[in-house]
Amino acid sequence: MASPLMLSVSGCRGVVGESLTPEVATRFAATFGTFLRERAGERGVTVVIGRDGRRGGEMVQHAAIAGLIGVGCDVMDLGVAMTPTTAVMTDAVGRTGRGRMVAGMVLTASHNPQMWNGLKCLLAEGGEHGSAACAPAPELAGRVIEAFKTGKTGWRGWEQIGTIQSEPSAADEHVDRVMHALEAAKVSDVPSRLGEGVRVAVDSVNASGVEGARLCLESLGCEEILHIGAGANGLFPHAPEPTKENLSQPGGLCDAVVGGECAVGFAQDPDADRLAIIDERGRYIGEEYTLALCAMALLEASGSVPDAVLVTNLSTSRMLDDVAERYGAKVLRTPVGEAHVVAAMKREAAAGRTVICGGEGNGGLIWPRVTYVRDSLAAMALVVSLLEGGRRTVSELVEGLPRYAIEKRKKELLRREDGAGVLDALAKRYAGERVDTSDGVWVDLASRRAWLHVRASNTEPIMRFIAEAPTSAEANALLDEAMGA
Repeated sequence: MASPLMLSVSGCRGVVGESLTPEVATRFAATFGTFLRERAGERGVTVVIGRDGRRGGEMVQHAAIAGLIGVGCDVMDLGVAMTPTTAVMTDAVGRTGRGRMVAGMVLTASHNPQMWNGLKCLLAEGGEHGSAACAPAPELAGRVIEAFKTGKTGWRGWEQIGTIQSEPSAADEHVDRVMHALEAAKVSDVPSRLGEGVRVAVDSVNASGVEGARLCLESLGCEEILHIGAGANGLFPHAPEPTKENLSQPGGLCDAVVGGECAVGFAQDPDADRLAIIDERGRYIGEEYTLALCAMALLEASGSVPDAVLVTNLSTSRMLDDVAERYGAKVLRTPVGEAHVVAAMKREAAAGRTVICGGEGNGGLIWPRVTYVRDSLAAMALVVSLLEGGRRTVSELVEGLPRYAIEKRKKELLRREDGAGVLDALAKRYAGERVDTSDGVWVDLASRRAWLHVRASNTEPIMRFIAEAPTSAEANALLDEAMGA
């Protein structure tokens, strides 16, 4: 049985040769292009396109480009490029587009296994620092998905076919944006010296982050960069998600950090929007620390800022709240999903509050001075800045933050609709606590320095139970309590 084609707010994802064929990729890209042409009216449309570098992506790339130009969109082809790089270029083209509608498309399946690929859509709609490329709002994405299902495409005649332009310097544009952001945010007056005395090991899983990571760390002045498996051949040397299990295999990144006497190890996923960190002892510290450390770097640089806000989702670690409290900032939480976090960041900025950064606990930093997309290069730069040329260590930084444990479980449902009863019961059970029902039920148990999040899966008939507390035993006890309720 062939794997299903997954359609979501971000785009589509499937197994190459099964659910994701050349015909599907062409038709989905053409549907997105038709949607853009309808929104643009008399204006022209340019779509910036990049792929995550995994083997087999060339097929998806050529099919997607054919679909876009076939409905009259012009294409700027970045070749192999990170998701945040594609977003940065979408912004850059949008600022110089002379009235044209500009959008982006990333060909990626994120951390999915080798045989998967997909098409992720971005829109440029203006914003602070000229940086606003992000996934379409759910209602807009729903229109694209419905049009795809009904086969609605606006193919053009030969005289209206779009053009293709190659842009090989996208990584330089992205790194320049990061370097300027470091200076503008007062992280450093001379960002090119932040990495002096710092030796770094990097694992980009032979995918889109190879070139960008090297260029970024060199620009920061890092002493030496040990790139693990930097063949950029598109074949993942291990399962691509940057987890402890995948990075601690013999000869992997954890070993490389110790063997190379590195100050830090960085691991990207294939499209390089997430970053996991290895400390100087070769220990995987967990993706939850990425956002907390980056927020700490920015808050240290900015000092006390009135109305400073950090934005994250409901399932991200409480560490971010501890960091915010230390510097007098506030944390705003949203439903799970990058699009929800970005929308809240923009609303807060429009209301006159200072949005320091946002992101998710999966290693995803969103720094609006660079782009409104999760960005591993910006995260690398901010973590390097915290090391102060080797005078501080990653382990010291981690030990300076409160320690928490996150535990997860799931409960099967006969029908997805039955989840509503589970959520109602939990809301009543914890009515005396602060409860958020914007995405399932989230309970803030402040007196226990813990939280509980229960939500229905979007793809299968199960309820997901997530709890965080100071210890694993306390988190599991909270899950027992919730599931018993």
